[in-house]
Amino acid sequence: MSTAAALRSPAGLVVLAALADVACVLALASGGLAAHTPGEGAARLLYVAWPFAAGALVGWLVTRAWRRPWRLWPTGVVVWGCAWALGVLLRVLTGQGVAPAFQLVSFGFLGLTLLGWRGVVALVEVLRPAERRRRERDLAGR
Repeated sequence: MSTAAALRSPAGLVVLAALADVACVLALASGGLAAHTPGEGAARLLYVAWPFAAGALVGWLVTRAWRRPWRLWPTGVVVWGCAWALGVLLRVLTGQGVAPAFQLVSFGFLGLTLLGWRGVVALVEVLRPAERRRRERDLAGR
């Protein structure tokens, strides 16, 4: 099976969606590190990112996101809320900083990215011709 065919399968799409969420969390962490402590290694990046990644994972579990991970509501909103709220909470519990400005930036950035890619997917779905969508559903057996 080719890589392109695997990504068109339901399992491939779920993996791609999970990777997109991880990329959003890593982008938040790398942006913060670049702004405040440039030159830190990958271990530091993972240390900064893990609370938000753990929160996103909880959001995936709560919404059972593997069913429809690209949906804005409820999947995207719950994953965003869990990623941010639990991320900030875990940072507090582990002694990492949670300045008010950081809370606002992380809230906005995670919202923009975690909801943003899902919004693009929703827009593409709306813009695709209905007949093509119907044929794809028929071929997929839905």
